[in-house]
Amino acid sequence: MTPIELIYRLGYTLKKRAVLKDRKALPYPVISIGNITVGGTGKTPAAIAVAEEALKRGYCPVILTRGYKGRAKGPCLVSKGSGRLLSAADAGDEPALLAERLDGVPVVKSADRYAGGMFALAQLQMDGKRPLFILDDGFQHWRLARDVDIVLIDGINPFGNRRLLPLGPLRGPLAELKDADFMVITKTRNEQLAAELKTINGKAPLYFSEYKAIGLRGIHGGQAGLSGLENKKVFAFCGIANPESFRGTLQQAGSIIVELKSYRDHYRYSRKDMDEIADKAKRQGADLIVTTEKDMIKIKEISELPSNIYALEIGFRADKNFFDELFRRIDGR
Repeated sequence: MTPIELIYRLGYTLKKRAVLKDRKALPYPVISIGNITVGGTGKTPAAIAVAEEALKRGYCPVILTRGYKGRAKGPCLVSKGSGRLLSAADAGDEPALLAERLDGVPVVKSADRYAGGMFALAQLQMDGKRPLFILDDGFQHWRLARDVDIVLIDGINPFGNRRLLPLGPLRGPLAELKDADFMVITKTRNEQLAAELKTINGKAPLYFSEYKAIGLRGIHGGQAGLSGLENKKVFAFCGIANPESFRGTLQQAGSIIVELKSYRDHYRYSRKDMDEIADKAKRQGADLIVTTEKDMIKIKEISELPSNIYALEIGFRADKNFFDELFRRIDGR
């Protein structure tokens, strides 16, 4: 371990110890969905899937999210469960996406998730259903106690160079995985990784999952099936941590990618950017312009976009027993 990593690990350890001394608990169950690395393990689609399953099982789920880069301060409602109330710039990319995808699930933005949970209980009508809080990106949010910690690990590139920030993608030492209640390998069935994870945490159930394209959503909200991508020339663009994963998903759906234009993660598109994308797509004979759901949230606020822009909707699919075991633990709380 390098001196820089030692300094990071010391700061990480001291901060965790200090925060845990003042840890607070909400009066209803809390599920955290997080990871051990920086970047795209697919936390948002997983949070959507868990929330939808909670609805089916009679809970009133509420998403608690930090709202990375969102301008709105303090606990605030991104959604009451029936549409987005804040712009993507105010809410943050992921909260805005959660608000649009989830019907019947409130989304609360708050850097302090305990404060966000108490705000939700004071502001929302639960219709007699039992509240259930879901932390989006919560594994390192030690301030709030949780009943279940779900940790997602990318099956294609799990730990990068295995170095801690800022020299690598690890948010904390791999030993932190001992705190996970569930470990979920995403994107591919990596048996070698599964064996390694079991040596770190042999008590937590381990599941495999995948992300599958489930449809296309137009700029004005209309939906279409994946058959609309088959043998179509696609100009793709995205501002996410792992653009090659987006490329692979489009190719699996049968599209012919004429170009993939990638921007930095959480990029804010301008009118000029969109004009350049539309011009390039036209010159290359693209039938469709396709982006991610997270990017579509941001470009919606730009006027006069081409009508052939679509977002690729992604769904989280886990082993059959994952949800049964998860809610067995929550039901028993």
